[in-house]
Order: sequence, then C-alpha cells, then structure tokens
Amino acid sequence: MVIKLPSFACKDIGMDCTWKANDKSQEGLMKKIADHAKKAHNMTSIDPALLEKVKGAIKK
Repeated sequence: MVIKLPSFACKDIGMDCTWKANDKSQEGLMKKIADHAKKAHNMTSIDPALLEKVKGAIKK
C-alpha cells in the first residue's frame, strides 16, 4: 500500500525554484514551506492571496 503524503513544489506556484517538500500532515508541510520561503526567497510574511495559492498547490 502506498501512502500519499501532502507535497508541495515551488515551481507549482510559478516560482523559479526546484525546492520540493512533503510531510505527514498539511500543518507540518506549511511550516516547511514557510521556513523555505523565509530562507530561500527572503519572505518575512506571506500575503493572503499567496497563501491561498500555496494551499491550492499542495498535492494530497
């Protein structure tokens, strides 16, 4: 049996970035995404429109 983990790739929201991540929970994945956005893209905050775009790009 294959268990699908929630996953995200920066390129799926139009970023020129090859970073990908997955986690056992969407909450854990969102933390990884936020940490990556801060470190790799110098984002100190994510506006609501981008947050919805990110959530919509998460594959379950």
